[in-house]
Amino acid sequence: MKTGTRRVIFAAVAAALVSAAATANICRLAAQGNSPPSRRDTSAAGADSLAPPVADLPGGNIAGSADSPVSGGSARYAAAGTAGYTQDEAQNIFVYENCNEAVVNINTQVMAVNWFLEPVPQDGGSGSGSIIDGRGYVVTNTHVISDAYKITVSLADGTQREGKVVGTDSASDIAVLKFDPPAGAALRTIAFGDSSALKIGQKVLAIGNPFGFERTLTTGIVSGLGRPIRSSKNTIIRDMIQTDTAINPGNSGGPLLDAQGSMIGVNTMIYSTSGSSAGVGFAVPVGTARRVVSDLIQHGRVRRGVINASFVQLSPTLARYAGLDGEAGLLVSELPKNSPAAKAGLKAGTEEARYGSGRNARVIYLGGDVVSEIDGIRIASFADYYSVLESKRPGDTARVAVSRNGKRVTLAVPLEEQAED
Repeated sequence: MKTGTRRVIFAAVAAALVSAAATANICRLAAQGNSPPSRRDTSAAGADSLAPPVADLPGGNIAGSADSPVSGGSARYAAAGTAGYTQDEAQNIFVYENCNEAVVNINTQVMAVNWFLEPVPQDGGSGSGSIIDGRGYVVTNTHVISDAYKITVSLADGTQREGKVVGTDSASDIAVLKFDPPAGAALRTIAFGDSSALKIGQKVLAIGNPFGFERTLTTGIVSGLGRPIRSSKNTIIRDMIQTDTAINPGNSGGPLLDAQGSMIGVNTMIYSTSGSSAGVGFAVPVGTARRVVSDLIQHGRVRRGVINASFVQLSPTLARYAGLDGEAGLLVSELPKNSPAAKAGLKAGTEEARYGSGRNARVIYLGGDVVSEIDGIRIASFADYYSVLESKRPGDTARVAVSRNGKRVTLAVPLEEQAED
């Protein structure tokens, strides 16, 4: 094929991409305007709605909504200089040019103690975040802002704003910050996409601030789906997206984007023996992030359903002492009378025993049910228990398999709202 012909074809392909993505309205300017049409036909997307997480909150809309306000009613961006590039290159350029300004750099300060036991501020960690609303809401990772007493959000134009914590959720490692936008500024935002229809091999892009290099673009594919990964807080985050996209320190909290520029995950961690990218990175799926962000903005915490009971994690020693056949699971020690779990048939212990030693000793009750499965997932520890219930809501019903007097019993247990810490 002649070079001139190739360039004409590539230019036509790039123009088609620009037109389609501009109509799709992915990364956009948050300003007052008319409501554009929905980005996708959700009839083919399954049950996972593309509705915004907090579209009904007063005062604004989260990016990703079919009715999110955009400048002029229809945001259309021109991808300059795409002629002469391959389709893949033109696609990368378009996504970057229209989304990079919605990615922020997050730096924290923490309080340390000097030799004289005096509090001394010092630099903490750094990471990335995505602006998801024109009012200054940013989604990032909880571990990025852990222990911070001061958070600085750096925008694409170099402007720095103080970030305030709206809410954090260690179970999903998702946090929401808010900063006050500069007067008259129209913030560019990133829309939530759909993580339920992802396929292994699908192209993805990451924008973040690795090692302090702001708004760096890397590309790759979806390498795996549904990965259960244990976080640094010893919690298990299920359904993680695995990608070979280069993710390094500083990328945490930044967006994992599909080829249309919508967020399908929040980059969270890497598997590496060196501390740098080894081609195995993980992102929290946007389906989880959307739900968590909605609760954090509306309630300041995530409303989850739990079994209202006092559990003790079994160990081989405790199992032998209690005369139990298995050595893993959660022993039901105490249960409030007339609680939904008690009415569902869950049994608590009756034999008092002292558990632990020294100041950590406490009284537990033996002889109760041992929870071994919830909704078909094996429960061997508290990490398993909280992971299974991460997506559950108060009022949901969980199918709980327990061991009782050597027999397996399955119960339908209503879940109650988790008490605040």
